[in-house]
Formats: sequence, C-alpha cells, structure tokens
Amino acid sequence: MDRPNIVLICVDQWRGDCLSAAGHPVVRTPYLDELADGGTRFSRAYSATPTCVPARVAMMTGQSQEAHGRVGYSDGVNFDEAHPVSLPRELRNAGYQTEAIGKMHVYPERSRIGFDDVRLHDGYLHAARRRNRRDFREIDDYLPWLQAQAGATAVEDYTDNGLNCNSVVARPWDKAEALHPTNWIATEAISWLYRRDPTAPFFLYLSFHRPHSPLDPPQWAFDQYVHGPLAEPVTGNWMDDYAEHRRDGAHNALVGRQDAQTHHRAKAGYYGHMSHIDQQVNRFLEALWEMGLRENTVVIFTSDHGDMMGDHDMYRKGFPYEGSASVPLLVSAPRGYGGRGTVVDDVVELRDIMPTVLELACADIPDTVDGRSLVPFLQGERVQWREDLHGEHALLGQSLQWVTDGKRKFVWMSGEGREQFFDLEADPQETTNLVRDPARASEVEKWRGRLIDYLRDREEGYVQDGRLVAGRTPLNALSRVPKPVL
Repeated sequence: MDRPNIVLICVDQWRGDCLSAAGHPVVRTPYLDELADGGTRFSRAYSATPTCVPARVAMMTGQSQEAHGRVGYSDGVNFDEAHPVSLPRELRNAGYQTEAIGKMHVYPERSRIGFDDVRLHDGYLHAARRRNRRDFREIDDYLPWLQAQAGATAVEDYTDNGLNCNSVVARPWDKAEALHPTNWIATEAISWLYRRDPTAPFFLYLSFHRPHSPLDPPQWAFDQYVHGPLAEPVTGNWMDDYAEHRRDGAHNALVGRQDAQTHHRAKAGYYGHMSHIDQQVNRFLEALWEMGLRENTVVIFTSDHGDMMGDHDMYRKGFPYEGSASVPLLVSAPRGYGGRGTVVDDVVELRDIMPTVLELACADIPDTVDGRSLVPFLQGERVQWREDLHGEHALLGQSLQWVTDGKRKFVWMSGEGREQFFDLEADPQETTNLVRDPARASEVEKWRGRLIDYLRDREEGYVQDGRLVAGRTPLNALSRVPKPVL
C-alpha cells in the first residue's frame, strides 16, 4: 500500500465528552460520530498541559512536559530554538508535502516549524496584537482576506461584534456564515487540495480556532442550543479550595459563578461552535472523497485541551479536571488497520500523536520522542501501556499537579498544598473529593507517591525529603527553555 496521506484536525478548547458518539446528552456531532464509527475512538485521551501553547508543543514534538519543558502558558518563546525536532519537519524529511492551515500559536507567528507553508489564523492573540499594531498581515492571513471580501471595509475585523476571546459572553456571528473563521479554514483546505503536489503524499494540519471563545457561532448553530432547557452546572464538595480566586459574575473569570442566563448562552455558543465545526469537517471530508483521496488518507481529530464551561464554577482551561484536561481523539485509518467503531479505554495523551503519525507514514521516530505510537490499537492489538499519566499547569499563582489512570485521579495544588482524590469510575464529574475518606487512605497514599515520583527531581523543589512541599514558585517553562520575548 502506498504511504497514506495524513490529515490532523485540531480544534481549540473542545472537551473530551462533547461528542454525541461519547454519549453527550446535548451536543450533536453526526459527522464526527461517523468518523468514530469508521475508526477508533480513544475515550481517555488527555492534554497533560491543558492550555494552547504547551499542549500544541506536546503534539508537535511528541514529548511530555518533562521533556519539552513547557509547564505553563508563555507567549514569545522561539519555537525552533526550543524545539528543533518537530512532526512536520520529520514528515518533510520523509518525503511528505506538509501544509498547516489555521491556528499555530507559535513564536514568531510566521514560523513554519517544518511545514512547507502555513495559512495562518491564530484568533485574537493579545501579545501579537499589541506587538503588531502596524499591519496585521504580518501575523494573520484570515483578517486581510476578510477585509478584501465584497462589501467589507478596510477596517473590517472579526472583533466587530464586541466579544472577548476569553469571555463567557455569547452572541451569534454578525457577518455572512461564509466569512466565519471556521468556514475560512475549511475553504482554504479544500483550495489547497487542488494545489498540492500530486506526486507526493501529504500531511495537512487543519487547525480550527473554535470552539474557543469568542462564542459567536452562526445564528442557526446558536439557536440549535439556546432554546433548550436551562441546566444547573455541576458542582463539587471541594469548591472552597478555590474560594480566594472567585470572581463571581466576571465575564472572563477562571473561577466564579455566572447567572443562569449567561451560563446557558455560553453553553449554547460553545456547543453551537461544535455543530458548526462538525459540518465544516464534513465539507472537507466530502471534498477528499470527491477527489478520490479519502480511501488512502488517515484522518485524526483532536483538541489541544477542553473547557470547564461552568463545571464547579470554573471556565476556560488550565485546570486538572476532566472538563479541561480530557480531549477527544478519533483516528480513522485506511483499511487494513483493524476494526471499525473501536473504543480504546487506555490513557493516551497528545504526545502520542507524533509517533503515531510517523509510524503510519513509515517514517523514523526520533529518539527525542517519549510519546508512544497508537498504531497497535488501530490494528486491534492489546499492548502493555502506561500505568498512569502526569499532568500539570501553572495557574492562579501556583502549579496544579495531577496524576491519573483514567479511573482514579490525584490532584495537588502547590500554593497551599491542598489535595484532592477522585474515583472517576463512580464519579466521572469529580463532585466528591475523597482525599480524607478513611476507606481510601491507602489509595490516596499510593497516588500521592506516584506524583512524588514524577516531581522528585524538579527544579522548582516541589519534593523535599520524599514529601510534597507547598509554596514553591511555579514556572511556566523549565530553565532549559529560552525565556519569552517581552
């Protein structure tokens, strides 16, 4: 069989439970469900560092945060200096034509990190906007395209509706649907299929900015959910652990309760983005089929992280909880890779995508990669897999550390040393902290020990004399990573 084409579809801030194929009671994703039915769905896929920058570094380097060093969110770190080995570079060396369309979130913004070419739309990046006040063509391809459309003006912007890119405020898109960034990315991808080199296999990174806020899906997609019943957010018995960080009612709060109507509209905007993306993914896949390419193309669908979306009075990402850290992962490979509609319950992570893609492409996997190829799962094999996964993120002035096997989860908050322990099998929404339950004491001690093993030699000094030490200064990047450009 010829080496397959590979399409990696990455969306931004899509929770792992938000697929109707995963049993979500509200979200409808019929086309992604079809992709899952024709391939493999990984039900316990995680982003170990669940914000945009470090998560995408993991995906593009095949490395854990211990290896790539990005343990929090930092703009302005030169990608090629910090991470010279990348997925697109390895594929290009193996003879693939490589293209990226959509969100990259690297620095400098025009860095290609190994891709032959990039058509760029990162959304509203505060650091880039402030640095590039002269001409946004330096950091974005969508905005100048938008300004050149019939009826548009030279000052047309995707921020014209007044929404914020980290806000729960939601309203429908204010322009024609064809002008939406989600449509633009699919349109650019289909156009590129005609311009590709037909003599080489291709790797296409199709990277949608949504369902990340601004929560502005087309009217039909918003209406599909806003008229449903109002639902109370999930709340746990441990929410006082974040009491000092609450900003109730603040539109961009990480922790804080919203009024019922604002919360409901935020979910309608979020879910509406998902339905919109679902249809645009189908539009692209139909084009692949029409061009005779679908049968020999691997399609992977995932996200860089999730969104708490009101669970436990939290929004956005960076948290250790399932809403933030769990991501969808679907792999539809050409025939010859095992069964269809398979669900894998082993814990996998974004770092596993790079070695998976390289093995499917018959390319060598660099020694720098510490992720593992998922190809054996695609072939229906049972393999010895990782016992657990360590995740973390610097957030709220501390490091939120966690370790899980998809069935249990231990969380440690480095600021004041608070601990949480969840039984994900009995309590998948993490409502009950069992850390002080005498019946769970031995389990808690075992899982605390696992986290200590991961942190034992960390430069922050989180472990001393075999014990977790609170109050240490958290880092966004370990010292081996170049400092951000200010």
